[in-house]
Amino acid sequence: MQKAIAPGLQHTHLRWGILAVIFAASCLSYGDRISLALAGPGMARDVSLGVVKIGYLFSAFSWAYVLGQVPAGGLLDRFGPRGVYGASIAIFSLLALFVGFSGLLSAGAAFAAILALRFLSGLAQSPIFPGNGRVVAAWFPTAERGRASAIFNASQYFALVVFAPLLGWISHAAGWKSCFWFIGLFGFVLALLWTRNVYDPRRHPRISASEIETIEGGGGLVLAAGRAPGAAAALTWRAVKALLRHRMLAGIYLGQYCVNTLTWFFLTWFPIYLSRARGLSVLKAGFAAALPAVCGGIGGVLGGVISDRLLRAGYSLSFARKAPIVAGMLLSVVMIGCIFARSQTVMLLLMSLSFFGKGIGSLGWTLIADTSPTGMVGVNGALFNLIGNISGVTTPVIIAYLVKTTGSFNDALLFVGATALLAIAGYVPIAGTIRRLELKPAPIAEGAL
Repeated sequence: MQKAIAPGLQHTHLRWGILAVIFAASCLSYGDRISLALAGPGMARDVSLGVVKIGYLFSAFSWAYVLGQVPAGGLLDRFGPRGVYGASIAIFSLLALFVGFSGLLSAGAAFAAILALRFLSGLAQSPIFPGNGRVVAAWFPTAERGRASAIFNASQYFALVVFAPLLGWISHAAGWKSCFWFIGLFGFVLALLWTRNVYDPRRHPRISASEIETIEGGGGLVLAAGRAPGAAAALTWRAVKALLRHRMLAGIYLGQYCVNTLTWFFLTWFPIYLSRARGLSVLKAGFAAALPAVCGGIGGVLGGVISDRLLRAGYSLSFARKAPIVAGMLLSVVMIGCIFARSQTVMLLLMSLSFFGKGIGSLGWTLIADTSPTGMVGVNGALFNLIGNISGVTTPVIIAYLVKTTGSFNDALLFVGATALLAIAGYVPIAGTIRRLELKPAPIAEGAL
């Protein structure tokens, strides 16, 4: 393959610019998921939605998102993230526009259209996070990978900080349909930004030879960027079974399912909890949801920094990755205290502490970069994201039925808090020692992002 390393450059740091782009793309992806929660009250009036129908709309996205994970991982390993990821951004942005226009239909037709469009959007977004893990594995040495993964994973919190109040204001001022039109237009701009800035490390036109040496010498998988046309795909059932049968990965997958249960509560039902259980208006709920998100974002970055510092201080990879996870999940359980909190201030403080802990413990993508066999980062990341996001199917529906049955969110908070404890079991005793697996995928040729 012809290298595109720019001659005569001083040492560059393009990997951090690449990280900024995938952070922005991840924020938009989460912003699209949040949009339904903020548009929900207005949509419920126009489309005649009860609490259970809202739950199914939330889960429709995740059904397709989960189903698309393994095929998306195979596409990423075969063709690389540049084209697959860029197409994903453009497609889900177009679908968001269509959701807004579906509000012009009759109530019954609108519900069916929104359900179908959210399902298709989940399918379109399935390459996003496996692609993130793959880009980080290619661009970052091991010693920087915790921070890099924590930063792109913090997009879920930053998206709440930015999009919750913004979409709450848009819904209040211009109606719920405008939320989706905004997401769609924003996405087209981002898709253009992606195609102009994201490349394979060795094909980037502005990278220096010294940065390539830094990445490659530190364990970055700069040669695992994609496959040459006609090469055998890494996505085989044999490879999938080999990954699923491994105890370490099974524990990591289970842990991610539990961590994502907290994520999906905050992305879907938390603004509605603030509105229905705490009596806040949609506009106030959007701004109130931003406070725990700020804390979650701080915790997310801090968790990666702590993990990398523990690693540099000489602690084992297992301890450096697991210690923040255990501490964070234990802190997340404090959300159960909201059942007894009468003060809105105390409730927001407890939710903020819970989200902060959830952020600290969100190191699953770092573990995928640490453990994936060479040439199988995409498939392993896809399986990890598939199992983790089954929670996006189960959590909204479970909470919907708990709220409908009991008439309150108390049991829902108990359910989410207990799941945080189960995450510790997955990451610690089940996963065991963290190390890179040695499997033998089909031969991988150098290719383009």
